[in-house]
Amino acid sequence: MTAVRASGPTSAIFTEAVALEKAEPEHFDLAFTAVTQPCPWPKAYGGDLVAAAAAAAMRSVTDGKTLHSMHSYFLRPADIGAQVRYEVELLRDGRGYSTRQVRGYQNGKPLYACLANFAAGEPGGGFQAEFTGDLPGPEELSSSADFLAGRSGGSMTEESKAYWSGGRSFDMRHAPGPVYLAVEGEKVPHQAVWIKPFDPLRPVDGLTDAQRDLAALAYVCDYTILEPVLRVLDLPWARPGLVTASLDHAMWFHREGPVDDWLLYLQEAVAADAGRGLGYGRFFTRDGLHLATVAQEGMIRAS
Repeated sequence: MTAVRASGPTSAIFTEAVALEKAEPEHFDLAFTAVTQPCPWPKAYGGDLVAAAAAAAMRSVTDGKTLHSMHSYFLRPADIGAQVRYEVELLRDGRGYSTRQVRGYQNGKPLYACLANFAAGEPGGGFQAEFTGDLPGPEELSSSADFLAGRSGGSMTEESKAYWSGGRSFDMRHAPGPVYLAVEGEKVPHQAVWIKPFDPLRPVDGLTDAQRDLAALAYVCDYTILEPVLRVLDLPWARPGLVTASLDHAMWFHREGPVDDWLLYLQEAVAADAGRGLGYGRFFTRDGLHLATVAQEGMIRAS
């Protein structure tokens, strides 16, 4: 199904990133292709690869099990607007759990690899982490577009400004303020980001709505997960000479919940040294349901 791209900011960029086409496998059991989406950097957005790989893995599991974890490595940069082949290896199918390996190939070389695990679910005790503290609601915070209106500086271009404002499928509102041109607010190793799709998420062929929503979390999590590290190091995105890259990524999906409404993404810096930083984050619905947890290490190079 091909959705009509809306005028103005739209979540179609995400759903197009996970629109997979079946292909003949060359290495493993199944294969799909997807096209990386536009962005103003020299390489494709890392969450584009994670979300497409999640979609490929989910399309390979046909017995109703749910994706509960992914562990990924980014091996090479991906070209923008180019096809990536996702090959899926069916490692195991058991009664309770299934495991898949997914590798992404471009220009004949592997550029991404992950293991994804699926669970049938079973009765058991329940617990979830809770967040405390007095955070402003999303209506009290500026959107990226409003914040950046009339601002300039550093390495920011009109293209990157437009991308930050409306090119990432999701409205993102920071507390403390964002780290686009300068580190707004305190230089503390934590932040909160309210996240909501610009418009309702479109259907994706081959995925249920619940599977699409899991892929949406995998897609959007990468945009800001390193920002607490940048914040505490006083490194805004537009600092000339700053180069970042995702190295490895882990994500756990605890329970299903609505993704079309505002989500609270609580993030903290865990460590930074030797040109690398580790960020940790948790997604909550507005009423406090803990949906997913993320950990990611990235390269942070400031000349």
